[in-house]
Amino acid sequence: TKNGISNGGLYKRPFNEHFEQAPMYVAVFTYLGFGVGTLFGYLRDFMRAWGLEKCHLATEREEQKDFVPLYQDFENFYTRNLYMRIRDNWNRPICSVPGPQFDLMERVTDDFNWTFRFTGRCIKDVINMGSYNYLGFAETDANALKTVADVLQRYGTGVCSTRQEMGNIDKHVELENLVARFLDVEAAMVFGMGFATNSMNIPALVGKGCLILSDELNHTSLVLGARLSGATIRVFKHNNMQSLEKLLRDAIAHGQPRSHRAWKKILILVEGIYSMEGSIVRLPEIVTLKKKYKAYLYLDEAHSIGAVGPTGRGVVEYFGMDPDDVDVLMGTFTKSFGAAGGYIAGKKELVDFLRTHSHSATYATSMCPPVAEQIIRAMKCVMGLDGTTQGLQRVCQLSENTRYFRQRLHEMGFIVYGNDDSPVVPLLLYMPGKIGAFARRMLDKNIGVVVVGFPATPIGESRARFCVSAAHTREMLDTVSGADVLMKLTSDGKGAGRSYKSVALNLSNSFCICFS
Repeated sequence: TKNGISNGGLYKRPFNEHFEQAPMYVAVFTYLGFGVGTLFGYLRDFMRAWGLEKCHLATEREEQKDFVPLYQDFENFYTRNLYMRIRDNWNRPICSVPGPQFDLMERVTDDFNWTFRFTGRCIKDVINMGSYNYLGFAETDANALKTVADVLQRYGTGVCSTRQEMGNIDKHVELENLVARFLDVEAAMVFGMGFATNSMNIPALVGKGCLILSDELNHTSLVLGARLSGATIRVFKHNNMQSLEKLLRDAIAHGQPRSHRAWKKILILVEGIYSMEGSIVRLPEIVTLKKKYKAYLYLDEAHSIGAVGPTGRGVVEYFGMDPDDVDVLMGTFTKSFGAAGGYIAGKKELVDFLRTHSHSATYATSMCPPVAEQIIRAMKCVMGLDGTTQGLQRVCQLSENTRYFRQRLHEMGFIVYGNDDSPVVPLLLYMPGKIGAFARRMLDKNIGVVVVGFPATPIGESRARFCVSAAHTREMLDTVSGADVLMKLTSDGKGAGRSYKSVALNLSNSFCICFS
């Protein structure tokens, strides 16, 4: 569907997202492919059990045959019989900076992907369509990285202490002040790991007697943080305001289960850009509901900070909203800023509370100084504090590249999910056999892509996920969209999700998975 401006002018700009449904026959052949793979998986497990096929799996030792099994073999059925057939498309070893192009170490397998060996050959100048290098700060320019090198010489590689003990240095304070200024909020606190920023801080904000309303497509770090908090969790449909409002209304009307007391807090968890769907949060509508029902809002901007908004300030700026409308602003430095770690920003009272109660602040090692300096360098560039307009040019170039690449794929007839302004571009493949075939053929053309299937996506929505960068040139994007593997998928001019030739090819690929 295509969603336009809605809800009485809450949106100051068009809000266009696409989630086109595949034709019925594509869904039928997709499930048929998984069904065939499952049947042959049972057959191969039977052959392994009787010694007719070599078993590469970890098995219980004979000495422990009377013990309760430490792990269940059947739990790994999917990994053993489907994932292993296409395992060579993941965890590829990169031997260069993952900029717009990178180098790969070539590896081959002699036992159908159970083990790999390196050939000693390097695959040079692979176009990188898989890294979250949105603003192109993954670079090796000696002049740009001079301040980082100086900090490395002065401070060393690590702090070896938590922030609350002896790990709070001037670089951390400088970075936090800069983040607060960048986001236009009162205060910010930085952490050494992006995943832990969510999983260790949500439990500090909510607990038993609190209610978390979580989008069904939220990242694992948000899900883990919600579970660790001990709060009650209820899930609403992705970006569906009717579903969210119903949960809010029920929470206010009925209160806690059994006691019916009012919830201590209601916290809404959402992301800025959803990394598997390429969709952007409907922030104006969520803020309206938050205010109406007196709830709190936790916004994860891991993929949106630096990537959207006229000056790269994320979805808050993208929608032209006040940062004070969001109670907890969270983001990471691992994507747009080419570094590591994350931040929590907002009111000074919130940040001061987390300095005392956050598990990351209490137990985790501080962010290392060179990483902090890299973030400072990148953020100053985006803000124009380095005396140039290079940062703003990167933001504008990313927006231009995103729209150009999405438009090219739409014109070719592909089913592409997400928002027109999202640099995360999921191209639907559907069939299990197509996952491996697509990634291998693209690598043959010196194009590195990320392919994603079940269980990371719904079983019928396998996809290739392109991540557009400001560092990509128009020629690179033309090379990717003009690759013959893409052209073959659209050989009848109707698109990947609509091609009869594609269906026949991918059903045969599914059989190849089973027999290989």
